[in-house]
Amino acid sequence: MRISDLHDRLAELGAKPVHIGRIDRDWLRGLPLDTGTKHRAAQDFLPLSVRNGLPAVEAELAALARIRSQHPAADESIRLLVDLHDGQMVESVLLPRGGLCVSSQVGCAVGCTFCMTGKSGLLRQVTSAEIVAQVVLARRIRPVKKVVFMGMGEPAHNLDNVLEAIQLLGTEGGIGHRNLVFSTVGDPRVFDRLPGERVKPALALSLHSSINDVRRTLLPRAPRLTPDELVELGETYARHIGYPIQYQWTLLDGINDSDEELDGILRLLTGKYAVLNVIPYNSVEGDAHQRPAGERIVAMVRYLHSRGILTKVRNSAGQDIDGGCGQLRARATDVVNVRRLNRH
Repeated sequence: MRISDLHDRLAELGAKPVHIGRIDRDWLRGLPLDTGTKHRAAQDFLPLSVRNGLPAVEAELAALARIRSQHPAADESIRLLVDLHDGQMVESVLLPRGGLCVSSQVGCAVGCTFCMTGKSGLLRQVTSAEIVAQVVLARRIRPVKKVVFMGMGEPAHNLDNVLEAIQLLGTEGGIGHRNLVFSTVGDPRVFDRLPGERVKPALALSLHSSINDVRRTLLPRAPRLTPDELVELGETYARHIGYPIQYQWTLLDGINDSDEELDGILRLLTGKYAVLNVIPYNSVEGDAHQRPAGERIVAMVRYLHSRGILTKVRNSAGQDIDGGCGQLRARATDVVNVRRLNRH
């Protein structure tokens, strides 16, 4: 189900736009769909045909997604493994200070070498209603004031569904537009579509290297934009919305932590409306990639700060539970597959 399908269904029941908006807000707040308004009970506000049809609609929305398991971490994040209606699984993460990271695809086609999600390939798109359902589930645990599209999947490869979800979250969902963060490896369609949207989200661009060949190796199926081209497009969007771009840099020992890369960052970002998010790799045993030593991370950040580049260290949530994006789903899938084999 997409959000537009939900709205069409409600309209067929006799709901007017004012009724649909109220029902959207109740759903997004985790309330019964027939809650009504502050001053008017549902029977005095919603048409009878709508009230009679709401139980079936509510059951369909409830079936979109459910929490399979919760994994609290020491940093106050909670990783959620979410079952979708067809048995597929995605991950979302409640972040400290009211944030939520949601998934936009089951799997991913980009194949970033440092990402567990990409190892499974793309299995299917997540619908706009399923994206919003992740927010609804999370809000039943604690308040959500910011939503970042940095979970499983490349949002640009599911653009219509992601933008439909962002539209609802930025209006009826009560989330500030700059607290909706669209993360992408740099698909050109993003830069064509986002400036014309009613809700213009903040943008996070996966940079990861200032060296074109290195970036292509790390992001093998990303659009063939050079780092310079990506930053140029990002700067245009930043100036358009009046808000800086977040450039993401997953820090990998011996790969993109060199002095040459530091000079490349200065060349790319000096004078730009930008924040560099340095994300030390969430290492797991036997992995081909590792994070640099803590002293090297500190030295890099100090070097960039001293030369005017606003740099923040963003540790992946849930590192103490081996909960990097895709890891929970991978472990759960392994368990399901073992059970299936044991039955045969």
